[in-house]
Amino acid sequence: MKTIIVDDERLAREELKSLLSKYKEIEVIAECKNAIEAREAIQLHSPDLVFMDINMPGENGLKLLESLQNPPRTIFVTAFDEFATKAFELNAFDYLMKPIDNNRLDDVYEKLLEENQMPKSVSDASRLGGEDKVLIKDGDNVWFIKLNEIRYFESEGNYVKVHFDKYRPLILRSLNSLEERTDPHLFFRANRKFMVNLNHLVNIENWFNGGLQIEMSCGTKIEISRRQTIKFKDQFSL
Repeated sequence: MKTIIVDDERLAREELKSLLSKYKEIEVIAECKNAIEAREAIQLHSPDLVFMDINMPGENGLKLLESLQNPPRTIFVTAFDEFATKAFELNAFDYLMKPIDNNRLDDVYEKLLEENQMPKSVSDASRLGGEDKVLIKDGDNVWFIKLNEIRYFESEGNYVKVHFDKYRPLILRSLNSLEERTDPHLFFRANRKFMVNLNHLVNIENWFNGGLQIEMSCGTKIEISRRQTIKFKDQFSL
């Protein structure tokens, strides 16, 4: 996994680079000390993974991630825990506190390996369709349901909440991995936090800043971001 480290402190970059050296699948290809350098490096190298500080001179890490159109998996590394909620709203892959705990870093690495077992590019023929059944496990509870019964997926930190019937189980997946696995004509990525089943869409209206707002069959209203609205119109307009 091609990896970029972003931190305004040189010693912090060196320490993280040293910690990552034991993971053979991770290759650090660039180090950046601010958002300007990071944006250029991301555009140049198209990394698979970014470890990024939040508090940096000028543009902070959260603003940088929010500004990227197709961001790589981003793991924030910071001494402040108050930014965690915002980070996960931006679909950060994980959030590590400084000083970095080795066991916590091992957990992140294992999660990366687990996600990488899923193919990056899945042919339309092998994607899961509405009639395909999927196994969902949350603690001691297990369901085996048709994919079309799922109204939408909702990102919740390191997990995804699956909304179907009256249930809301959590699974250890990312929206990115589910997007790769499901039929794009069935599930659409509305924004960083939601992926919706279009068969459960009952109403749609124009929204602020050029976006759209949709209503699901359960009454939940979800905003389609401006960027995803363009994709939605391109994909489904006559």
